Amino acid sequence: MTSEMTPDEEYAFYANPANQVPVGKPRRRKAKLTAPIPVRFPEATMNEIRKRADADDRSVSSWIRRAVEHELSRPA
Repeated sequence: MTSEMTPDEEYAFYANPANQVPVGKPRRRKAKLTAPIPVRFPEATMNEIRKRADADDRSVSSWIRRAVEHELSRPA
């Protein structure tokens, strides 16, 4: 594989199962988050959160973190 592949060449390369085997030592990301905090939402709110998270192609947790960060960036 070279870094100058077209998207079609990349697709063909990774379509081969032999090119889908991980190589080298796995790298683990260190968690930069605190311990989980249980938060409860009304069912209607949770349904809307799930819908918006799906639309943004994010997990529910990631979507909620982003929403909180957005609110924290505003003046109090």
